[in-house]
Amino acid sequence: MSDSKNKCKGNETSACCCVDVGTIIDNDDCSTEFKAVFPSEELAQEKLAVLSQTAREVESEPCQIKSKIEKVTDGYELTANFHFSCGSECLIFQLRLR
Repeated sequence: MSDSKNKCKGNETSACCCVDVGTIIDNDDCSTEFKAVFPSEELAQEKLAVLSQTAREVESEPCQIKSKIEKVTDGYELTANFHFSCGSECLIFQLRLR
């Protein structure tokens, strides 16, 4: 196998372009942020409740959730930070939001 195919840190195979999951999910990134503007504070609160419930469904250990809702010119801005115990939970949470 040529060296040009092995420049990635992961152990790739030239047959199927497979890599070890640990090279993708390395637990360095366990946090994600959600930010959106809503027409009313009630809608922002409802979205926060849905996001929090989704985080609780994914967590293996308690997810740390920090949030704030601020009045802005266009409505109410929700900013929520979610810190999970591992990177895979963070990824699953992000995928559930799609």
